[in-house]
Amino acid sequence: MPTTATTDRPTGAVLGQREREVLAAVGCGLGDGEIAAALSLSEEGVAEHLARILVKLGLRDRAAAIVHAFDCGLVIPGSGPRTRAVSPVPSSTASGRAAGPEVRISVLGPLRAWHDGRPLNLGHLRQQAVLAALALCAGRTLSRQELLDDVWGTEAPAANVVPVYVYRLRKALRAGDGPDAVIEHARRGYRLVPGAVDVDLVRMEQLVADSGAAHRAGEPAEAVRLCARALELFHGELLAGLPGPLAELERLRLTERRIAIVQRKVEWQLRLGQDAEAIAELFALSAAHPLNEPLAAMLMRALYRHGRQADALTVFDRTRRRLAGDLGVPPSRMLRRTQQMILLGDEAGLGLTPLGRVDARTS
Repeated sequence: MPTTATTDRPTGAVLGQREREVLAAVGCGLGDGEIAAALSLSEEGVAEHLARILVKLGLRDRAAAIVHAFDCGLVIPGSGPRTRAVSPVPSSTASGRAAGPEVRISVLGPLRAWHDGRPLNLGHLRQQAVLAALALCAGRTLSRQELLDDVWGTEAPAANVVPVYVYRLRKALRAGDGPDAVIEHARRGYRLVPGAVDVDLVRMEQLVADSGAAHRAGEPAEAVRLCARALELFHGELLAGLPGPLAELERLRLTERRIAIVQRKVEWQLRLGQDAEAIAELFALSAAHPLNEPLAAMLMRALYRHGRQADALTVFDRTRRRLAGDLGVPPSRMLRRTQQMILLGDEAGLGLTPLGRVDARTS
């Protein structure tokens, strides 16, 4: 089964409304229990919807579904599900600002910002969390209440300090002639001025979208290169130390996003016969996320394809022990099935036979 969906038809033409809602929630990084609560479904119902989504879109697993939710425009960073496409952030403002903003913000690691290459002092952590919220939702206006909810949650401050923090951030980030050059106050709230700030999250998503286009154009090597560039933007602990519900949610979601991009890249590397590179990347990621069963299963398939059946089974045993010791749970049905197919030498079931045919044609 292919690892990415056939995107000739829009997702809306393939999925029903409830399936679109489930896919959007999956793309936001929610678990089955959270999705069930949000959509008033049972967890079994969520699993059934997700299974139908994977079949209809030709996706291998949940990670591929997350990638597809972004690629088809169903989810945008920091804003949760959406039902219609949003126009890309323009490269210049209505006032004629030239492309190539002087201010850069990084959220794919500890929050950092630069003006003309010079690191900026962003103030204390709550103030930084306000900037992170605006950067994570680049191009979208956030109301004062949304910022309060995102940064303070249920522990709202005694006074509405949002305007004060925004004022200080404008001074820290000022790149134009006036105080509103980087953060503007619209009727409904605040947002980063389109074209005024380069946010690494936006660049990462564009690179991932470009990689999907390269793949569909029959250029797998270019697709791998673009995925590698997207992954290079991740550095260190995501949003390290920032308080608030949004930062916590985005740490989890962006971690899953990074894993999904690695999985996509590795699948294409395997199709190109770059087994050693793919295995090395999977080993590194599995070491960082030892309880991630889809990663373990992917590493097992790659090792088996590389003629390392014993190593593949060792990965299963190590993951099984870690799941039992840390979570007190047995391996999932998916991981057990991968082990059984490796023991049986079922290459078709492991998704390896089509790769072998591709390699034979291109060798």
